[in-house]
Amino acid sequence: MAYLVEMGWGGLIQFPSTITWTDITRYADMVRGINITRGAADELSETQPGTATLTLDNDDGRFTPGNSLSPYAPFVRRNAPIRISVAHIPARTGVSPYPMAMLGDDFDDDRIGPYWSGNSYGGAVETGGRARIPVTAAGTAAYQSAREWTLVGSKLTARLVTVPGVNGSSAAVASMWVNSTTGGTRLGWRYNALTNTIGAETQTSYFDGTAVAATYNPRDYAWLRVRESAGTVYWESSGDGFDWTVRRTLAAPAWVASQTHAVELPTTRTGGTPDYVEWDLIGAEVRPRFYGTVNEFPVDWTGLMSTVTISCTDLFKRLNKLPALRSMVAEEIIETGPLVYFPLTDSESSTSAGDLAGGGAPSLATTQAGVGGTLAMASAEGPPETGEQVPVFTPVSATVGKWLSADLGPAIGAQMGVWLCMEAWFKTSTTGRCIMGIASTDLQYQHLLVVGAGGGLEILWTFDGTALTTEAVSGPTTLANDAWHHVVYDQYAGAVWIDGVLVDSALAVPRAWEERVLHVGGYRNTRLWNGSVAHATVYATTSSYGPTAATHYAAGMSGYSGEAADVRIQRLARYAGLPSVTVWGTTHDPIASQGPGGSQVMARMREVESTESGRLFAERDYYGLAYQSRDVRYNPDPSSETFSTSYADLETAQFALADDDQKLVNSIEASRPGGATQRVTAPASIYAFGIYDPGSLSVLKTSDNSVLDAANWRVSRYANPDPELREVGIVASTLPAYLDILDADIGTYFSVYDLPAQAPSPSARVTVEGYTETLKEAWHEIRFHTSASVTDSVWVLDDAVYSVLGTTTRLAY
Repeated sequence: MAYLVEMGWGGLIQFPSTITWTDITRYADMVRGINITRGAADELSETQPGTATLTLDNDDGRFTPGNSLSPYAPFVRRNAPIRISVAHIPARTGVSPYPMAMLGDDFDDDRIGPYWSGNSYGGAVETGGRARIPVTAAGTAAYQSAREWTLVGSKLTARLVTVPGVNGSSAAVASMWVNSTTGGTRLGWRYNALTNTIGAETQTSYFDGTAVAATYNPRDYAWLRVRESAGTVYWESSGDGFDWTVRRTLAAPAWVASQTHAVELPTTRTGGTPDYVEWDLIGAEVRPRFYGTVNEFPVDWTGLMSTVTISCTDLFKRLNKLPALRSMVAEEIIETGPLVYFPLTDSESSTSAGDLAGGGAPSLATTQAGVGGTLAMASAEGPPETGEQVPVFTPVSATVGKWLSADLGPAIGAQMGVWLCMEAWFKTSTTGRCIMGIASTDLQYQHLLVVGAGGGLEILWTFDGTALTTEAVSGPTTLANDAWHHVVYDQYAGAVWIDGVLVDSALAVPRAWEERVLHVGGYRNTRLWNGSVAHATVYATTSSYGPTAATHYAAGMSGYSGEAADVRIQRLARYAGLPSVTVWGTTHDPIASQGPGGSQVMARMREVESTESGRLFAERDYYGLAYQSRDVRYNPDPSSETFSTSYADLETAQFALADDDQKLVNSIEASRPGGATQRVTAPASIYAFGIYDPGSLSVLKTSDNSVLDAANWRVSRYANPDPELREVGIVASTLPAYLDILDADIGTYFSVYDLPAQAPSPSARVTVEGYTETLKEAWHEIRFHTSASVTDSVWVLDDAVYSVLGTTTRLAY
């Protein structure tokens, strides 16, 4: 068993492609150990930010912030990425030939181990926790095993730590080979320093004419593996030793199945200056334990000895620090990537409107035509599900009043030399007025969106500075009805969407060029708007933005009410800058609107989680989120358990069975936004124990029946909870099922069997809600926070176990 502590110096946690990981394991104090927490205390509590703490040896000052002599300077700073893993080294058992997966070595004892002893050559050594092999013109060097391994149904894994340089050579190569009994017939990985390529090869006579090579980088090729399965050889690479990418496949050569193999890690160089290649953790099975950022690097001294005890937090920390969200309309527009975006939600005292696209556009200023008229900011309710206040334009006439305009500047104008897409919300009862328009400074190019005299949408344009041409848009002629409408005009596609519906796709309006003078609520002293405009947006694009922008109508009118819970979670994750969420389960009810702004993204995700009785947590192997629906826990099958263990193997001093009223609920009132308040009770439980009411339950359901289902689900599970194990401690490193135990995570199951005679049953199946773990030298203890899996048993028609009256009659929700 080995541990891996890696830092992503200079990388940004939110952009994994910027991170090159540096192994600092040798500086971690494994006597004090590493402490990690994850998940929740029980199934009714929210998952908490995952944490890790460990102490680092700082005698040379490498972990001192601001120390310019640190090899990691200037990146020893808060929020530096960190990841922690367990690398389990397999033991060799049985007799030769051994499965190649049993060839394991962590190179931590500074001597060539028994698997390589007597076969390695050319100055290969073990030093600093690595297998170091010279790359020199003096001759070939290698770590080499005895011929006692087989690849069939097995694998060879290694971590490539240091690659050789060119150093003036005409050839410099380091490889990892599975050798047949015929010289030059072999398969594996080959690194070429001159081309900086890593090749997946199967050689005959030292040559492979169909080798698959890629540019080497330590992020994607930190770990290398060759694996055989069912007659196929796979060449795979990984950045962390856990998630693997297949780089090549090939039908296994005949010798793979018929021969016993040797493993060789050779190097060669022609001319130039010598250096070396380093390998580590041959055969390791990696299991990630933590992925997050360091909160700080506090330096402590005991005499002249210096240490740094760091505390680290996972993705939840970043999510909890994000600013409050704007309305869903605003978040959707910002995510779409506008060139300029004026939501027009500025305060009542404002005389201008600001841009939120972030491209440096100036604000829109109030502009006067003639004398009279008003423009009152924050004076009307915006689109229904935004919760925003927007301006009211009240002109004296079409040519007397106020509107908003600005020259967006040459930098914005330069980006307008492509196709435009314009988007806006509007409300009026007056025809013949301009929603928004944009023009070049010399007025050669102009494009206007206008509610025409007949109440329909018109596009007015010119591309030669002459009189404006009017293009009538097919579609509704009832846009001046004092109701909110949404328009998207996609110049690239020649299409218009009104209120989320494609109404015209045959427009032939010429392309715009360097249009940078923007007008909102009027156009150059005329067509002054009478009503409200909001979310005026311009996209500059070489493709069609219309279909995406058209979906923003649903954001403003309904807050996407009715979309499935997993879709909502992923939408909110995008607002937080996360590319995706891993979703487990298939039961995802419709979710009500979360359209108005004002709350943080984490709070909104928690609302969905609570509404659905789901589970939200940060991943432990990468920068991402996982969301489990409640049906992940339904009726756990014994075959889905991550492991099982005897009570006698727990090696823990305390083991308690809880039977209290901590979770008891037998009366609850539930409601939804805009819906009824309903009460659900369990009379038998109330008669036996009295009323246990946790307080009102407010959920984002879209119907009263769904609210009732949620309340019944809560009461049916906890009206009379069974005795349960709430904590199970395991010294995992002492058990043969160590890797299976490490695979246990939030929402998975395991069983403890052969319980003491005083227990109510000989075994107990539990669901993992979280855990705390301590990693020390040759010691790994995990204390799982658990709940009774039977709580999530649901009725199944004609099932021998789950249709038993009186015990498993709980209907699935």
